[in-house]
Amino acid sequence: MTMRPLATRGGSYVFPLILAITAAAAVACALDAGPVNVWIFVVVIGGWLITLSLHEFAHAAVSLAGGDTSVRERGYLTLNLLRYSDPANTFLIPLILLAIGGIPLPGGAVLVEPWRLRHRWWSSLVSAAGPVTNMLCGVVLAWISAGIDNPLGYALAALALLQFVAGILNILPIPGFDGFGILEPYLPRELLERLRPIRPWLPLVVFAILWSVDGASAWLFNLGADLMETFGGNVAQAAVGLARFRFWNV
Repeated sequence: MTMRPLATRGGSYVFPLILAITAAAAVACALDAGPVNVWIFVVVIGGWLITLSLHEFAHAAVSLAGGDTSVRERGYLTLNLLRYSDPANTFLIPLILLAIGGIPLPGGAVLVEPWRLRHRWWSSLVSAAGPVTNMLCGVVLAWISAGIDNPLGYALAALALLQFVAGILNILPIPGFDGFGILEPYLPRELLERLRPIRPWLPLVVFAILWSVDGASAWLFNLGADLMETFGGNVAQAAVGLARFRFWNV
């Protein structure tokens, strides 16, 4: 998701720490060490934060390629999530919503200066870079997890499905999502100004619909499952992984 927050300085240890914790939990899953469902939870949450970092880095890298050097000046060419926004909006709220509702809402944000880009279609490419990254991560995770028949395979399969769901969710043409950012350079300025006050809240409205409207969440996950199967993933493994991810309900 591309927005306009201020970058946070410091925290170069954040990504390596997340990576180390996730790797340790993955080893525990592979060894089926107890409490294994807790380790599945840690792998999925840690993996989600890693892919969120890649998602935001992709936005920044494509923006730089298009001519927006401000992303380098703001320190966005990093995998440190604290660079993108305040901690609550970057990962705390999305993680809570993921854990409670199982819906992978977008988290961090990259400040982009579209007027620096060489063509307006570069703005569309910048927005598309995030969902494409999610889809690519989903493909890789689906392929890897399909060959692992243990709790680690369940965790990676669950994470793969969440990547496909996040990719689909992010390309919705709704303000606050990358799909709207793809269209935004071609929309009338008057419309954009009218949408500005409500734009930050619309992702939460989408979450509320997915949470409360019968069939909405199932529709989204069914599409994600279809994509996962297309790329060789095991949806049954993902279902087991997501069920065990909520270890407090098992």
